[in-house]
Amino acid sequence: MRHLVLTGAPGAGKTALLEAAAASGMATSPEVARALLQQPGGMALRENDPLGFALTMLEGHLAEYRRFADHPGPVLFDRGFPDVVGFLEMANLPIPEAVESACRTLRYDGPIFRAPAWPAIYRQDAERIQDFAEAVASDRAVSAAWRRYGYSVVDLPLASVADRLAFIAARARPVT
Repeated sequence: MRHLVLTGAPGAGKTALLEAAAASGMATSPEVARALLQQPGGMALRENDPLGFALTMLEGHLAEYRRFADHPGPVLFDRGFPDVVGFLEMANLPIPEAVESACRTLRYDGPIFRAPAWPAIYRQDAERIQDFAEAVASDRAVSAAWRRYGYSVVDLPLASVADRLAFIAARARPVT
């Protein structure tokens, strides 16, 4: 398995898990949306032009996917193309053909690892503006999108970062 994905609720520990994976020597790809939100004008783009924000996320995911196209793996991505679909559906916007095409033709290796909403660790911050109920709704939308595109979604345990990383490592088969 070369291209593994973390998805799930905002504030469910994905970034900490990605950092631990990188520290263990695994190649990682950071969350595209968070990077966009941290750029000047990123929050305004999300709020004032959610479709434009989604298309910019798509561009970022495409760049990350291509960056690791020939990497022998595994690579752990923080979110992927179907997450853009979940975002658009949360905003009640149509799915552009470019997003649909990416979801159907550029595939990740499964299963997709889902970090479920976890109230004990959830915290809002400058980029994570959803309240907990919105985080749960976002999780439902992105998880449904992954399934719609034919992926198996596996829940990570509500456990320590080390235990979650071991959970992923036990399920990530080497590339042959």
